[in-house]
Parts: sequence; structure tokens; C-alpha cells
Amino acid sequence: MNTPDSQTIWTTRAKYLTAGLLAAWAGLAYLIGSTGALYTDAPTPFRPIALSAIVPVTIFFMAYAMSERFRTFVLAQDLKTLTTLQLWRVVGFAFLLLYAHNVLPAAFAFPAGVGDILIGLTAPLIVARLASDPAFARSRRFVAFHIAGLIDFAVAIGAAALTAGAFPALTPGGLTSAPMELWPLNLFPSLIVPIFIILHASVFLKLHAMSRAADASRAVRPSWQTT
Repeated sequence: MNTPDSQTIWTTRAKYLTAGLLAAWAGLAYLIGSTGALYTDAPTPFRPIALSAIVPVTIFFMAYAMSERFRTFVLAQDLKTLTTLQLWRVVGFAFLLLYAHNVLPAAFAFPAGVGDILIGLTAPLIVARLASDPAFARSRRFVAFHIAGLIDFAVAIGAAALTAGAFPALTPGGLTSAPMELWPLNLFPSLIVPIFIILHASVFLKLHAMSRAADASRAVRPSWQTT
């Protein structure tokens, strides 16, 4: 795979652009949450706040498909770094604290919080194995870890929708997931979740590119080298 490595691609300009993008993204998340732009008190499973997670991920895939420069940048990222960043998923412990303080319902806080904590605690183990054996990147366990990370988000998003008020049986005491739609908790769906989804997606895109490069290499290899 003829792409530069992560050290080469992270130029000073790239670092400033990334920092500026993240700052602007965080500022937009603040505006969304503080103004209640995507908040609704209607007891419906579809929550408009989900758009603040869906749109950035969609833009990422569109940029990857349409821009060769951006695609090169993504494929140059180091698998160990992309996986190490998942350690920050332990921040999901905050959901359990918010449940303990009667801010979020158990039906949302536990699946979302425990899932994030497990992914965060497992990440260093996966990275350690990858560091000692680069071929581990092509293993089922490595792929399963990143699939599990995405499933955790799917479960959390589903739990948030189900506990938003449309199903009172899931929210005894009247607690709902509605606080996740307002500042500062909307940072999770509006910023943190899409960033981690993009990190997982970057891993799968790089693995796919690596697989295609390996297949192409075997295809052009002389027949006497394949016997």
C-alpha cells in the first residue's frame, strides 16, 4: 500500500487544521446544546440530536470517497494510535455517575456506560498485542474489538431512543435520556460519539486497503514465486 506513514502525514499544517476543526466542532456542539436546537420534549423514539452524530460521520465518508488527499491522510494513520484512542471510552463511567445522581435512567446509563468502560479497558490489551505482533491487525480478535466498539454505540443510541419518554415502562420515576440533548451532555452525541465512530471506521478502511494491496501484490507476483 503506497501511502505515507503517520509521522510523515502529520505536518504542522495538518495539526493546526485538525485542531481548528475540532475546536469549531466543539463550538458547534456547544451552540446545539446550549440553545436546544435539536432538543424536543415530544415522546418519540427518533431524537433530532442523532443528526449531530450522523452528519459528521456522513461527511467523513463523503470526503474519503471524493478526496484522494483526504483518503491518503486517513490511510496513513497508525492502527495502534487509532486503537489506543479508544482508551478514552472509559469516560462512559460518567453515565453511571449521572444515574447515581438521578439524572439519567438506568436503562440508558448501564448499557451505554458499561459498554464504553469495557471497550476502554480492553483497548490497551489490543494495542499491546498489536505492538508485539503487527500481523495481529489481520486477526479476528482485532476486527472483533472494533466491531464491538461500534455495536456498543448502536446499543447506546438505541437505549437513548427507547428511554426518551416514548416507553414509560423503561423510565420509572420519570427520568429520561433527554438531558443528553442539552449542554453539556450533548457533547457525547454531538462530538464524542462521532469522533470514536470515525476512529473505528478509519481502522476498517485501512484494513480494507491493506487487504486490497496484498491481493494486488499476489496477483502480479510471477508464477514461479507462488509455487
